[in-house]
Amino acid sequence: QVQLVESGGRLVQAGDSLRLTCAYSGPTFSSYLMGWFRQAPGKEREFVAIITRNSIGTYYQDSVKGRFTISRDNAKNTVYLEMNNLKPEDTAVYYCAEASEFTTDPDKFDFWGQGTQVTVSS
Repeated sequence: QVQLVESGGRLVQAGDSLRLTCAYSGPTFSSYLMGWFRQAPGKEREFVAIITRNSIGTYYQDSVKGRFTISRDNAKNTVYLEMNNLKPEDTAVYYCAEASEFTTDPDKFDFWGQGTQVTVSS
């Protein structure tokens, strides 16, 4: 049984940095690509970033390019999202999920965590 647990979200001010962590429980972490999504109140869940199994490939939503960095540690079954220069529009619940292909489509991601709230005040 796969479990994903996000942590690290909190209230910060605009311009601050934050690192989210997603702990993966299961035998096959290194077999999957990992992604981060977010969902703001009243909005649909949107893609943020994805990383390949061996960390060679990454891809970001345009609005976070240059500010966010996704990384993973296969030895620790963990994926991270480093967020810098946070803006109020980054406020959302952030989710991690696993996928078998390089995609931004949330429907193609399998297991999801429960999410962690990030709030950026202006």
